[in-house]
Amino acid sequence: MIESLLIANRGEIARRIIRTAKRLGIRAIAVHSEADAGMPFVLEADEAVCVGPANPAQSYRNTEAILAAAKSTGAQAIHPGYGFLSENAEFARTVEENGLIWVGPSADAITAMGDKINARNLMAAAGVPVAPGTQDPAATVEAALEAAATIGFPVMVKAAAGGGGMGMAVANDEAGLRTEYEKVRGFAERMFGDGSVLIERYFPRVRHVEVQILGLADGRVVALSERECSVQRRNQKLVEEAPSPAVSPELRARFLAAAVKAGEAVGYRNAGTVECLLDPATGEFFFLEMNTRLQVEHPITELIHGLDLVEEQLRIASGEAPTFDPDALTTTGHAIELRINAEDPKRFLPGPGKVTTWVEPTGDGVRVDSGYAADTTVTPFYDSLMAKLIVHGTDRADALAKARAAVAGFEIVGPKNNLPFFAELLENDEFLGGDYDTGIVSRMR
Repeated sequence: MIESLLIANRGEIARRIIRTAKRLGIRAIAVHSEADAGMPFVLEADEAVCVGPANPAQSYRNTEAILAAAKSTGAQAIHPGYGFLSENAEFARTVEENGLIWVGPSADAITAMGDKINARNLMAAAGVPVAPGTQDPAATVEAALEAAATIGFPVMVKAAAGGGGMGMAVANDEAGLRTEYEKVRGFAERMFGDGSVLIERYFPRVRHVEVQILGLADGRVVALSERECSVQRRNQKLVEEAPSPAVSPELRARFLAAAVKAGEAVGYRNAGTVECLLDPATGEFFFLEMNTRLQVEHPITELIHGLDLVEEQLRIASGEAPTFDPDALTTTGHAIELRINAEDPKRFLPGPGKVTTWVEPTGDGVRVDSGYAADTTVTPFYDSLMAKLIVHGTDRADALAKARAAVAGFEIVGPKNNLPFFAELLENDEFLGGDYDTGIVSRMR
């Protein structure tokens, strides 16, 4: 087993990884920016190294500084968490070239899945369903219009190198496509350094369902279970639950089989997620993308399976067998995760500030993975996620009841937060009935 681990991340995911590392007797090393010097994850690590100023490009994305920190502290491995460098193939390759263990998939797998068009084509060749769309980048707006004429409006315009819900827009007609194509291409060039654009069928009513996979050290790819991720704002998730209330046993079997095919197609190792769109009217699902890292919402999968996915990641990276029998996976109950963000609960605009009060809910089946505490500050430099409130119940009704009580018992004073939105959602008939889609938040607003 790995003996010393550098966590190339911050906030709640850094604390989450540190917790498992310490339980396994692994020395946990944090890196941090100057702005994060007093944050809980820094204080809880066995050792901490400042890697630069607040700007993430000069700290959490500063590969030279992070590698220097690993060398100076004698770290044996690097865990990237999610975001920042987690899906940077060049960094993953450099880590291994420097004799360190990369806790994640191979650089080749990251590269293969990092381009949405390449990923679509790989998945189609492997027999994984993909939505109608372009097999090559739409190099001009005329090419995009030609593709849309074949696919049929409305279409989704996507940055091929994008991820996390960024670089996406819907075009309902030719005029809209001309406008959105230029916007998405410009955004993609600025954000990802790659202006390639994909045109794909847009489904007006769709659910976002994903499958957690693990590529084991012995070469097998295992699909654990699915997660429902349809409560979103600006194409970014707010709530996840497992199992999905929309997925029948027969559909689940098809989802899991497709996810295994996806992982096998790229020789996947470590934790990853195969994201799909589900048409609730027909039961058809289509590959969306593969996230080549640990997901924000991994705790709900942990709770229904009784696993620690960070431990499984570390075991795989160490060449060890998993803690579970891949041929005898079981699930228990229902889990829901709410992303507690520092944002206005109506318009979802960022609202950073100093935390003067932070009281986390407790109780049976309640878990809080937080990055903040009283007397810390949510700065504008990073993602607005402050904590993840996760509940596990005997069934969905029990989990919903626990979620309502936990939201009521979570007290945050200082930065704006979206707890009032969750209190509203947990009384919403559409959500409570389980028959919702990715438009639910816009209908509530």
